[in-house]
Amino acid sequence: MSDRLKEMCKSLRLAYVADIYEKVPFENPNQYLETLFQQEFQLRDTAKGERLIKKAKFINDKELDHFQWGSQVKFPPQINRESLEGLKFIDRKENVILTGSPGTGKTHIATGLGRKACRQGYDVRFYRVADLVDQLEKEWSEGKLQSFRNRFKKVGLIILDEMGYIPFSKNGAELLFQLVTDWYEQKSLIITSNLEFSQWNRIFVDARLTAALVDRVIHHAHVLSFTGDSYRVTHALSNYPS
Repeated sequence: MSDRLKEMCKSLRLAYVADIYEKVPFENPNQYLETLFQQEFQLRDTAKGERLIKKAKFINDKELDHFQWGSQVKFPPQINRESLEGLKFIDRKENVILTGSPGTGKTHIATGLGRKACRQGYDVRFYRVADLVDQLEKEWSEGKLQSFRNRFKKVGLIILDEMGYIPFSKNGAELLFQLVTDWYEQKSLIITSNLEFSQWNRIFVDARLTAALVDRVIHHAHVLSFTGDSYRVTHALSNYPS
């Protein structure tokens, strides 16, 4: 392709045409242009998905395709695996709560759903809950809390991982409650926790705040229970000779 044509592609913001135009089969002009532009759109969507994945700040690269679904995942009546993976709950601003013992695949599923959402164009954020509370307290102490809360205006899905592993201070719990209240019926949440809702008092020091938070979280929510042994422990034991 000539430099002149490359400049024209750049002016038209056709980011990939210059690289792929020779690889597109030609049957007739209409077919060629349709295929060329279709591939341009597909490559744009792929690049956008990868940018959103990077922006989400996942802690691993787990995918839904790599999860071994089995009887350890208990679905509620109103949702199944197919509808969960279809991500319709995001458009409906519904929450997904994954509860169960450590090592049973909750973070894997949450991450896989988040990465798929990014590839479908959703703006996603991933947080370990303890890290998020630390950041909230830091933003609050520096007078930047409102600015931080404004960052979520265009976010469609927020993943809160490991709710319940570390207790919060009273201030930290109240700041998290404010944030969840901001998101209530405005965003979709995926929350992973090793605690049942009745045990959330362990991490939130105020019983009334805990009740109010749980009320917001479980309203419009699908609760999936994970049972069985830890994958990590099982894998580690399998490496030992019998």
